[in-house]
Amino acid sequence: MGGVTAANLPPILLVLGDEELLATRAVTEAVAKVRSVDPDVDVREYQAASLTVGEIDEMLSPSLFGGRRVLVLRAGQDARKDLAAALLAYAKNPDPDVQLVVLHLGGAKGKAFADGLKAAGATVVPAMKLKGHRERVAFVRDEIRRSGGKCTEDAAEALIAAVGGDLRDLAAACSQLIADTDGRIGADTVARYYRGRVEVTGFTVADATMVGDVPGALEALRWALHVGVDPVPIADALADGVRTVARVAAAGRGDPYQLASTLGMPAWKIKNAQQRARGWTPEGLVEAMRAAAECNAAVKGGADDRAYALEKAVFSVAAARRGGAR
Repeated sequence: MGGVTAANLPPILLVLGDEELLATRAVTEAVAKVRSVDPDVDVREYQAASLTVGEIDEMLSPSLFGGRRVLVLRAGQDARKDLAAALLAYAKNPDPDVQLVVLHLGGAKGKAFADGLKAAGATVVPAMKLKGHRERVAFVRDEIRRSGGKCTEDAAEALIAAVGGDLRDLAAACSQLIADTDGRIGADTVARYYRGRVEVTGFTVADATMVGDVPGALEALRWALHVGVDPVPIADALADGVRTVARVAAAGRGDPYQLASTLGMPAWKIKNAQQRARGWTPEGLVEAMRAAAECNAAVKGGADDRAYALEKAVFSVAAARRGGAR
């Protein structure tokens, strides 16, 4: 907050974007800055859609009691034309004792109002949803930096893999890591914290099994069952993994894009299966299909121990790959 004075508080703040976390944070920070100048600031919130021009005149008129005010106008894109016109007229000559904070989703609705505020010199705080993976990596690193820590790029990547892309979850995870470490966060710190949190599906289990990685497949399987993944889709994924490799292996080593229409499956799936097909023989695949079919029957037939049926299938399929290897 150092360096905040009444003179450098922007009279109009336009928080533009549809990412709720960033918008909420922008409002919190704006109010905190004004409070650091005037602890008795009067903060009021309004919904743009339900506000009348009469009310806006009243809330913007100089207070009898003096003191600073922060007026937060939510969902600015819903402001009616007369309200938007009154606010734009005010924006040309704003009251220095008032900070008007307008939240606007940033889409086509109410665009003229947002553009008018920008033209009048409003300070824009971007709060758009982060689109790509790179932006999330930058968000994580910035989040740690804001709290006085340091975060490597690979640590940010690992955190996103463990927690997912939701900004609220990522912000909470960053706070947790900062609170429980010395603030220097590398990929190993994240791995220690979130070991096994990476989302596991039946395909994770099937992929590891098909390349003969038994420890990886068993770890993924046990974690999937521990977090409540249904055994049926895991059995299906295993059967699909074997079937796909068998079909792709039988089709030969062609170009995945040319094989896509022949095999009726996407090129990326063919490419993956071609890599996994290495080390398999036709005899090994027949054996693996038998093991996957037995597993499917046991899991879907309500076997007493479906986890055991799945583990047995992992061992059997991996053994078929080794046994059939030349």
